[in-house]
Amino acid sequence: MSDFISSRDNPLFKELRALQATGSKGQKARLSSGRVLLEGIHIVQAWESDPALGVLITSDIGMANPEIDVLVRQHCAACPDTRVIHLDAGLWGELSELANAPQIAGLLSLPESLARINSSNQDVIIGDVLILDRIQDAGNVGAMLRTAAAAGFVDVVAMSGCAHLWSSKVLRAGMGAHRTLRLHEGWSTEQAIERITAPFYLASAHGETSLYALDRQLRQPVAWVFGSEGQGISHGFLMHGKAVSIPMHSEVESLNVATAAAVCLFETVRVRSSSGTIKSS
Repeated sequence: MSDFISSRDNPLFKELRALQATGSKGQKARLSSGRVLLEGIHIVQAWESDPALGVLITSDIGMANPEIDVLVRQHCAACPDTRVIHLDAGLWGELSELANAPQIAGLLSLPESLARINSSNQDVIIGDVLILDRIQDAGNVGAMLRTAAAAGFVDVVAMSGCAHLWSSKVLRAGMGAHRTLRLHEGWSTEQAIERITAPFYLASAHGETSLYALDRQLRQPVAWVFGSEGQGISHGFLMHGKAVSIPMHSEVESLNVATAAAVCLFETVRVRSSSGTIKSS
């Protein structure tokens, strides 16, 4: 089914703009509608043929792009109930945050579990976990999700105060990693300590244990914790985990948090690969 939108007063266009809002306003809109906005051809392609991608938004300019034309046709063939919205060219600039990018976007239905963010959900996570402790930069958060997916970590927990995992900027930085991960958002430190069974390893510039001294510990499920860019890891985790440092040049004080996560997660992969305990998933 195809529709044309030419007015900024159109209810769907208003919803699209609301989903783009930053901070708690955007998060409220996403949870209320149960949908998120995907922007850019590569991230839309990540959900091609997935029924959760129920709406495609493009324009006459977009459909003139052969890659977009193929994407729309293939997705609609796999998911015939998809609604295709043609946006007036004059409105596209008001919608997209990507200057000069191919004109394609999508509306993706959120996993049902996200509706229970603030409920009494008592899910227990068994196995590896990546914990984002109040990391506020959307680019860092998206990069860490992408690293987790590449390293075979499936569960990611974002503590309260973290950049929202389904915001437009995090989605773009994640480059489709969201589709392969189980994402848990808005947890407190107490909830994480109660619900995660793996031991906590805290990435810290002041950790007494070197990352490269860990061996047997990394062969078993681990919960890697990375703290806020400015404030570091919260006190609750410091009381319940082992602080681990990444050896580096003495004149360098610290690493970017997303870089630190890549080093730690792939050291975990390396140890398991060399010991024959790496998981194919």
